[in-house]
Amino acid sequence: MIVHRETGEICQDIFSNFTKYFTVRPLMVFNNTRVFPAKLYGHKRGAEKSFEILMLREHLPSVWEVLIKGLGKIKVGTEITFGNGELAAILVDKNQEHGFLQFQYTGDFVSILNRVGKPPLPPYIRRGFHDEEELQRMDRERYQTIYAEKTGAIAAPTAGLHFTPTLLDAIKLHYADTATLTLHVGAGTFQSPRHDELSRHKMEKEYFNIPSETWNRLLTSLKDNQKILAVGTTATRALESVEINSPVSQDVSGWTDRFIHPGQKFNIVQQLLTNFHLPKSTLYLLVCAFAGKSLVEKAYNEAIRQKYRFFSYGDAMLI
Repeated sequence: MIVHRETGEICQDIFSNFTKYFTVRPLMVFNNTRVFPAKLYGHKRGAEKSFEILMLREHLPSVWEVLIKGLGKIKVGTEITFGNGELAAILVDKNQEHGFLQFQYTGDFVSILNRVGKPPLPPYIRRGFHDEEELQRMDRERYQTIYAEKTGAIAAPTAGLHFTPTLLDAIKLHYADTATLTLHVGAGTFQSPRHDELSRHKMEKEYFNIPSETWNRLLTSLKDNQKILAVGTTATRALESVEINSPVSQDVSGWTDRFIHPGQKFNIVQQLLTNFHLPKSTLYLLVCAFAGKSLVEKAYNEAIRQKYRFFSYGDAMLI
């Protein structure tokens, strides 16, 4: 779907044709984060009780902040084993929302995690303990963009899932300049605002890195009035978390909790490629901030009428 902010016009096309709607050659910015196998299924040591765990971030060496289903009923000190026992963990601390697991293993943690862990697919895609190996292999391949490079995300920047190598090569050659940055997508991306007053909602911080080459390319584009097209809401949040007004010689990195919602202005992004999101999510609110709530509602209603697919593996819109 193509949505024109200036006129309110909405039209339909296939994804591979989206470049024909460029009026000028833009700078497309991609998020090259790579999803790691952050979903773990384990058992309490010496018992049949099972656990479903989502790894969030490394808090201390070998200590990870995690989401655990039923955390409130799990005691600190509980030991959990994964796979054939080559990976184990102890719940060393917890708060109302998150647990902290200290992992125990022999060898290389990343290699073990690649064997034991599973792709952290959204909960509406049902997976479990006993998925077939072929299904797991397909998930690992499909839930990753073709340009994924920097490992650290627990969810894919799904606007990028539409690209094929052939299409991306054609875009670079004929239709757009390109640049990359990294924002490791975290659990906060998918949390709905917890307050009716949006300004009170606090996003969980996510790590980002903008290479100096990308930063300076963006600076040139801004000065030359070249349109900047963000591929996805995650690339958008990274770009709108910084002020690009002078060149740099080193990468710019940090943690962002930027929550973009209606009423806020965009300083860098002028075009947006994004999927169709869950209503009331922070992602949907970002799109409403970019295009206007009434136009987005009109586009979503049209998408429903035309039987578009929504969410992570769904269709896309260019705004």
